[in-house]
Amino acid sequence: MNNLRINRLTTLFLSLALVSAPFVPATAVANEHALAKRFMVSAANPLAAEVGYEVLKVGGTAADAAVAVQMMLNLVEPQSSGIGGGAFMLYWDNQNKKLHTFDGRETAPLLATPEYFLKEDGTAKGWWESVIGGRSVGVPGTLRLLETVHQRFGNRAWASLLFPTIDLAQEGFVISPRLASSIAAHNTETRQLAKFANTQRYFFNADGSPKVAGTRLKNPEFADTLRSIAAGGADAFYQGEIAADIVAAVRADLDNPGILQQRDFSDYQVIERAPVCIDYRRYNVCGMGPPTSGGLTVGQILGMLSHYDLPKLGNSVESAHLFAEAARLAYADRGLYMADSDFVTVPAGLLDKRYLAQRAEQINPQRAAGKVEAGLPPPLVAQAFAAGETLNRPGTSHFVIVDQYGNIVSMTTTIETGFGSRLMVRGFLLNNELTDFSRTPKKDNFWVANRVESGKRPRSSMSPTIVFRNQRPVLAVGSPGGSRIINYVARAIIGVLDWKMTPQEAIDMGHVVNRNGDTDVEKGTTAAAWAQQLTALGHKVNENTLTSGLHAIELSRKGLQGGADKRREGVVLGD
Repeated sequence: MNNLRINRLTTLFLSLALVSAPFVPATAVANEHALAKRFMVSAANPLAAEVGYEVLKVGGTAADAAVAVQMMLNLVEPQSSGIGGGAFMLYWDNQNKKLHTFDGRETAPLLATPEYFLKEDGTAKGWWESVIGGRSVGVPGTLRLLETVHQRFGNRAWASLLFPTIDLAQEGFVISPRLASSIAAHNTETRQLAKFANTQRYFFNADGSPKVAGTRLKNPEFADTLRSIAAGGADAFYQGEIAADIVAAVRADLDNPGILQQRDFSDYQVIERAPVCIDYRRYNVCGMGPPTSGGLTVGQILGMLSHYDLPKLGNSVESAHLFAEAARLAYADRGLYMADSDFVTVPAGLLDKRYLAQRAEQINPQRAAGKVEAGLPPPLVAQAFAAGETLNRPGTSHFVIVDQYGNIVSMTTTIETGFGSRLMVRGFLLNNELTDFSRTPKKDNFWVANRVESGKRPRSSMSPTIVFRNQRPVLAVGSPGGSRIINYVARAIIGVLDWKMTPQEAIDMGHVVNRNGDTDVEKGTTAAAWAQQLTALGHKVNENTLTSGLHAIELSRKGLQGGADKRREGVVLGD
C-alpha cells in the first residue's frame, strides 16, 4: 500500500472535503442489487453509510471509513454500538495479501473474581438485575481498536474522520423509526431505560414520554467528547478525564455498583489474533477466534454441512433441518469449550476435519435430535468444564467496507443488550458486556469456561467473516443479533456460496435458528411456512421476529455487489 499512501500534506488537503463545511446528510435509498466498481460500504443506518462513502470517495481506505462509520453509528444508532462498547474487526490488507483480525472486546475489571455476579447467599443475580447499572460495564475497546487499525492502514487525518459526527451531534439529527421504536420498547419496568438522569433526559421528553421518530435530537456532550478524541486520540479516552468520568459513573450507581478503576483503562490493549479459518467446498471461510465463539461455531456448522449436498437441496425444508441440526451440535461445543483463550485452553481440534465428520454423522436427516451434548474434540479425552448458559442479547451492529485499493473491513460492534447498561457518560452509552460471562462460575464442581476472571474478555457470538477462493477475497459478511448471530451469518454464507444468491437475496432469506434447543423460524417468511414439516421431523418450532442486521459485499472480477438488511435501516452505497 506504500505507493498508494498519500503524504500528510495531501491528506490534509483532501480532508478539507470532509471538514470545510458541516456534514449535511443526503437522502440514501437501499438498493436491491447494489453494484459498484471501485468501492462500497454497507451499514445499518443511511447516515453512517453515507459518511463512509464520502471518506472512500476522497481516497480514504477501508480503515479510514470504518472510523467515520462507527462514530456516526454511535450518534444515530446509540442503542447498538459506540465508543462505550467493544468490537471485532477483520481487515484484509490487499497490498500484502494478509488477513488481520483485531480483538477490541471489553475486559472485566482487574479486581473482578468468579463470584462477581453472585449474591450474598451464593446464588446468581437475575439477568436484568445484573444488566442495569455499573456492575455490568466492562472496559470499552472499540475506540482503541479503531485507532490501532487507522494508524496501521489509514491515509486520512484522524480528526477529519470525526468531524462529520461532531457537526451532526452539535446541530442535531432526526430520530429514525428504529431508534424511536427501541426507545419505546425499553421504556418498561424491566428494561429501565429512563432509570438514570442522563438517559432519561436524552431519550425522553420532560413529561416522561419517549421521544418519537422525526424528533431532532442534539448531543453537544458527545460532540465535545469527540473533539477531545479528535485532538488527543484514544489516549484522551483511556488516560484522561473521560475514563475518570466513566469510573465515577460506574461506581456511583447505588443499586448495582461496579468496581472499575483508572488502571483498567490504562492497561487496556487491543489484541491482534490469528484468524480462524475452515475450508468449505472450494472456499476458505475465515473469522475471528476466541474470545468470540463466532469464527469457531460458524466454522463447525459449515464443516459439518460440507458432508451434505446443500447445493442440490437448495433453500428447502430439508436443508433447513440439516442446518438446524448442525447448529445444535456446534452450539453444544460452544457452550462447553469456548471462552477467552488467554484464560482457558480452547480445544485445538474444534475444526478438525475428522472430528467434524464424526459430529456430522450424528445428524439424522429424518429426525431432530433434541438437546445434545458437546463432543470430545482432539486432543481431549474428557470434558474439562461445565457448560455455561449465557446467551448474548441483541444490541449490536455490523458494517462491511471495500475501498478502491482492495482493502476490506468486516466489523461487528456492540454495547451488548440494547442501550447497554443504561448508563450514559459524556454523551455516549456504556456497555453491559460483563453479563456475557456466565453469572454462575461453577457447576457440579467444574469451572465454567466463560466465568468472570480478572482482566478476562467475555465470550461473544460476533462473527465478522471474510470468505476466500484461491486466496482472493470473494465475500465479506456479518450481523448483529446476540447469540443468534452465528446462525444468521452461517446461513447467509451458504446462501451465497451454495445457492448462488446475491448478497441481498441471502440476507432476505427467512431465518432458521437453533442454539441447541428449540428451532426458531422467522415469522412471515418461507422459513415459517416450514414450521409444520419441521415439527413432523421432531423440532420444537417457534415462530419469532428475528431481527438480524446482516450486511455483505460480494467481490468478483466484475465488481462489487452489496446487500443490507431491510429488517433494520441498512443501506449500501458504492461507486
